[in-house]
Amino acid sequence: MSEQVACDVADVAPGTAMLAELTLASGADVPVAIVRSSEGDFYAIDDLCTHGAVSLSEGEVEGCFVECWAHGSRFDVRTGEPDELPAITPVKTYPVRVDGERVLVDVDHPNS
Repeated sequence: MSEQVACDVADVAPGTAMLAELTLASGADVPVAIVRSSEGDFYAIDDLCTHGAVSLSEGEVEGCFVECWAHGSRFDVRTGEPDELPAITPVKTYPVRVDGERVLVDVDHPNS
């Protein structure tokens, strides 16, 4: 597989996130948080916080950061890097492309 439709642009308001269940080429499902920054840019990251396996798509979005609602770790959605403890391990980020009204994500080729 390559790019997959994760959602429509209208599904994610600026400053929010949503969960998308995508599928790897191997057939395995991968939960991805589709995050729309306050400025309106789209990002895709692993949905689970690396500290406590909590859904990041349910967290608060501020600028280019999403905060885990359970323990307060914040992740930069551009890089996946945590900038707030207790998380110290980054989450994967994925290439995103907006094609008209569709948000496309490539989970088979995570960003380095």
